[in-house]
Amino acid sequence: MTLAEVFADREVAELYRFRAPYPNEVVSVLQGLVRTPAVVLDAGAGTGAIARQLAPVVERVDAVDPSAAMIAMGRRLPGGTDPRIRWLRARIEDAALDGPYGLITCGASLHWMDRAVALARFRDVLAPGAVLAIVDTHNVHGAYKDDVVDVIRAYSEVEHHRETRDLIDDLQTSGDFRLYGVLRTDPVTFEQTVSEYVEMLHSTSTLARVRLRPRSDAFDAAIRSVFARHGMDRVRYGVIGLVAWGRP
Repeated sequence: MTLAEVFADREVAELYRFRAPYPNEVVSVLQGLVRTPAVVLDAGAGTGAIARQLAPVVERVDAVDPSAAMIAMGRRLPGGTDPRIRWLRARIEDAALDGPYGLITCGASLHWMDRAVALARFRDVLAPGAVLAIVDTHNVHGAYKDDVVDVIRAYSEVEHHRETRDLIDDLQTSGDFRLYGVLRTDPVTFEQTVSEYVEMLHSTSTLARVRLRPRSDAFDAAIRSVFARHGMDRVRYGVIGLVAWGRP
């Protein structure tokens, strides 16, 4: 199973509900970026964290994702049955797109796509003056961070995780993306139980139970041990939103 195939797992999709939401400022910026026609393509939509937020203020959102499990979960979440959302199970590289789009969004998803093919398709279906918005979050953790990172490194098969800002730099360097603007929000506090935090980690490609398999219980115990040593039964951290928009 490849890292990308992890997101087809039903449990991974269900555990997305434990991820921190995008800060409200991110949603406001995306709403402000919509041009005519007020139709949005959410590429690599997952459970629709972006699509479900934009649907009430646009004519239609095409939420495209290759995972049936993600789409099924997205339909069950608040706003998931909004008739303005058109859920499409497909790879963005060969999806039946119905542009032009007044905004295209990629929420921490572009790095899973065939970049050359995806960007070419985005160029073809973007309306005049419309942009591609690359969206992600970055978490700011407390004193426990290094201990948690040590556990993750011991269990993850990926030693170095490339950040979205690195992807944006690569796109600019290669000439594949003309950057128009960037928003980085101030940290927004998010809090959850240690158990919820552990489940959130299992929603990621390298730490999903479907990949860890027999090591899952040991991983859980190691993470819980970190918070026990720090005297914590809840995890509180800051969530920074990132939106970078421009034209491919």
